Amino acid sequence: MTAASPDHTHDVVIVGGGHNALVAAAYLARAGKSALVLERLDHLGGAAVSEEPWPGLDARLSRYSYLVSLLPQRIVDDLGLRIELSRRRYSSYTPDPSDPSRGVLVDNGDAEATAASFERVTGDRAEADRFAAFYERLSPLAQRLFPTVTDPLMTRSQVRELVGDDELWEQLFERPLGEMIRSSLESDIARGIALTDGLIGTFSSADDDSLDQNRCFLYHVIGGGTGDWDVPVGGMGRVSGELERVAREAGAELRTGLEVSAVTADGEVRFSDASDEGSVRGRIVMSGVGPAVLERLLVAGGAPAARVPGAPERPAGAQVKVNMLLKRLPKLRDERVDPSAAFAGTFHINETLTQLEGAYGRAAEGSLPDPLPAEIYCHSLTDPSILGPELRAEGAQTLTLFGLHVPHALAERGDNDALREELLAAAQRSLDSVLAEPIADCLYTAPDGTPCIEARTTLDLEESLGMIGGDIFHGGLSWPWAEDGEPLDTPAARWGVSTDLPTLLVCGSGARRGGAVSGIGGHNAAQAALEMLG
Repeated sequence: MTAASPDHTHDVVIVGGGHNALVAAAYLARAGKSALVLERLDHLGGAAVSEEPWPGLDARLSRYSYLVSLLPQRIVDDLGLRIELSRRRYSSYTPDPSDPSRGVLVDNGDAEATAASFERVTGDRAEADRFAAFYERLSPLAQRLFPTVTDPLMTRSQVRELVGDDELWEQLFERPLGEMIRSSLESDIARGIALTDGLIGTFSSADDDSLDQNRCFLYHVIGGGTGDWDVPVGGMGRVSGELERVAREAGAELRTGLEVSAVTADGEVRFSDASDEGSVRGRIVMSGVGPAVLERLLVAGGAPAARVPGAPERPAGAQVKVNMLLKRLPKLRDERVDPSAAFAGTFHINETLTQLEGAYGRAAEGSLPDPLPAEIYCHSLTDPSILGPELRAEGAQTLTLFGLHVPHALAERGDNDALREELLAAAQRSLDSVLAEPIADCLYTAPDGTPCIEARTTLDLEESLGMIGGDIFHGGLSWPWAEDGEPLDTPAARWGVSTDLPTLLVCGSGARRGGAVSGIGGHNAAQAALEMLG
């Protein structure tokens, strides 16, 4: 390890102990730099953790983040991470809201079955071909663009040349996503399946001129160069656990239970625990917390509020997550599809394009969408190891529901406990609309007699994880490039991790190309810091 100068206790001090902070710390320590991570909670990993929500039951759920696509193999190889990601055979199942006795099952292993499924619902067998062609057209984009996310930023013009498809560029990067979806697909149900990739954690419509939905869609279809979203075997906590292991083994100092209270312009980081206060000073400070939290810490430290380029003043998420433990999988109204196939991929509920647009309009007016558009995942079908032996023997399964178009403004207007109950009821109504039995009849009962179901609102994320507004992207996603003519004359700018202060870097989801469980922000901040430290 390098010895810090007398004016500094560490080469790099990292505020926040999420998975990106662990990636940065591991890279820095492996390069011989002294790196310190300060985390408020009593554990590391941030939102990328596994937890047991119901005491007495051995069910380790990925309580917040739940799938992996954007974690580059370069990071896995560089750090020697011992993680396994399991590919799901079934891409998605979508019941027809007008007749839930039929649905579209996209089977990656059986194109004929997929085509027959589309024909049953849409009456048009060719829609399966159009659906496949829509994603096949994006495949070269994913293959070319994803490898660049762990390199210094390219410019917009360079990326356009790399993509090499002017028509696709215009449709995906210049015009609202809804236009591309409508011109490519003909059925409301197929259009909705495609649009959902642009709405995860993003409050937007198909035709929003901001193109927020386009940016979200882009990151969902380029991950790993394929767009596949995989289940981390052992749960999301396995990913963060491996990152913690390699960081510690490399010599990084990881401290939990410390609340950072201020960051100064010259690199001092002040913190406290239950009994004492302290401070450290880094040649470089990295922020793994959201830009809005960072600004508060800088104000407390007497520094100018350093802005992260493009970060909003007030982030706001737009989702609800419902975690469940089931006695068994529920029966479907669609008798042609085995529930173990339907729930093995992404199960779309009330997510046609028309429904999604209607839900957005109602939410924008301040009302909770009804029906609530949502998608469901049963991770235990792909990875039974997240359940203990007794639960597995009983046939228990986990179920995760991610509800769309639930803007943070709904949480801010009243009682969060009441909102949780309202959202749980809405989620159950939406799910029940496509089931042959109430989901309540399938819920496992905890030892204390309560049903195993919980909702996590945007306010819950703000209070438990420090995500302002419950924004899972720390303030929105950015294009994975620098604009033409944008100054790239410093390591921080070139790697997309800069703030207004030269020795303060962003290493979390608020970095350029940040968001989701990827480690990209941590990797890129570490590369910039290593250039700066020499």
